[in-house]
Amino acid sequence: MRKLCIDRRPATATVLHLLAVGAVTLFAHAAHAERIKDIASVVGVRGNHLVGYGLVIGLAGTGDRLRNAPFTQESLGAMLERMGVNVRDTQPRTQNIAAVMVTATLPPFARAGTPLDVQVSAIGDASNLQGGTLVATNLKGLDGNVYAVAQGPVAVSGFAARGAAASVSRGSPTSARIAGGAIVEQEINFALPDTGNFRLALRNPDFTTASRVATAIRGAGLAATALDNATVEVAIPAGQLGGMTAAVGTIENLAVDVDQVARVVIDEASGTVVIGENVRVSKVAIAHGALTIAVTERPVVSQPNAFAGGQTAIVPRSDVQVDDGSGAKLATLDGTASLKSLVAGLNALGVSPRDLITILQALRTAGALQASIEVR
Repeated sequence: MRKLCIDRRPATATVLHLLAVGAVTLFAHAAHAERIKDIASVVGVRGNHLVGYGLVIGLAGTGDRLRNAPFTQESLGAMLERMGVNVRDTQPRTQNIAAVMVTATLPPFARAGTPLDVQVSAIGDASNLQGGTLVATNLKGLDGNVYAVAQGPVAVSGFAARGAAASVSRGSPTSARIAGGAIVEQEINFALPDTGNFRLALRNPDFTTASRVATAIRGAGLAATALDNATVEVAIPAGQLGGMTAAVGTIENLAVDVDQVARVVIDEASGTVVIGENVRVSKVAIAHGALTIAVTERPVVSQPNAFAGGQTAIVPRSDVQVDDGSGAKLATLDGTASLKSLVAGLNALGVSPRDLITILQALRTAGALQASIEVR
């Protein structure tokens, strides 16, 4: 069966919600005060990425095939030699071991002995890491120094099962995690200043929000200036006990009303639409219908009788159905409808995410959508 579909169903649009695949609608709450610690971070206080190469052992025949992964074989030989086992002239055939990359993030101010969560990912042709154990692996920073060591049994969230004629899988069985699987061995020397200035970086840059953050900080007795839409500079009072630590502790729980740009984000691949709170639609009339042409082929085999002569032939049979969307109506938006009523209207009309994408783009072209559209 072949289908040609042109979407034109009746709908209205403009809301604070998220429409995902399956026409699921989530409402975002109205703007309210957020803590500074939730909308900004201190410049310079950040984590550091760590990476290492290691081996996962103890797999039930789901590891790397050593002929296809020579790096796994070389790593196995090197590991055994360090333990006094000579395997230079042997050709192991085991599939109980897998080469993996191990990644982690070293948080700021992490001290020696602090446990870290690590992510383990196969790099060979291993099919499943379930039941394996990561052997001690050095985790290095970009400077080449070892900052942590990871080891322990891996936890796989996905699974895979295979039979003679079918298979099923969920998630990725070649990626695993070890909670608290690494221990910090070396600290990064970084001390917060006792005097001078420090800066806050807004996670969602906005001039209005930056100005409100600076105002809130000044209200707490500290000098603050909004340098741009993403940066607020704060001065540490001279002689303040605790310096920057005390200053950050004073301001991070201050409440600020967060503002945002009117924006619509569209993900064409998944059909996801996110509409910001400040999005508005001017007075406009909308008609959206559907034209569907369905062509169904049901060929019939013509088989002559045994003594009738002739040949077997296939006779085509086509069934064509047309739906011109004659029930479509014209809907009007006057710009005064509440968000709740607009969402209720969209749901009542059965507007899908794909329909909404078409409507929003048409509204923007008509100049009725007062927001920017980002297509990803």
